Amino acid sequence: MDDRWKPNVTVAAVVERDGRYLLVEEETSDGLRLNNPAGHLDAGESLVQAVVRETLEETACPFEPDALVGIYLATTARPGAEPVTYLRFAFTGRAGAPLNGRTLDRGIVRTLWLTPGEVRASVARHRSPLVLRCMEDHLAGRRSSLDLLATDPSLYTFSAS
Repeated sequence: MDDRWKPNVTVAAVVERDGRYLLVEEETSDGLRLNNPAGHLDAGESLVQAVVRETLEETACPFEPDALVGIYLATTARPGAEPVTYLRFAFTGRAGAPLNGRTLDRGIVRTLWLTPGEVRASVARHRSPLVLRCMEDHLAGRRSSLDLLATDPSLYTFSAS
């Protein structure tokens, strides 16, 4: 049995337009929560492919990442449950208009464009502390080139098996 600890790898989109940030309101076991468009990395996809897919699924908006805002490690624990650790790769870029006829992912109630003040004022409703942290890092100008991320072709070879 493999007892090595492995965090959940997730991606998130930090999208700003006209001074407002794109968030999703989603149903969770803790009630309605606010989050960046985000989700898990799937087998056989790069981190960039994952954030493009997750943003489209959760917002119906095509997303074109142009920089990495940060890489974050955080643990959450619900009462009575084992703690879960997430390794989040947060990207920034441009989101297009929602695609006509595209439905939002199951559990996503709606998308919102909030000012930084509104995001800060809604901390009690955030799905994780990373929602605010990612926005603050974006506001601080933190950007790294997507060239930092390398996806070896073996990812696609072995995931096709």
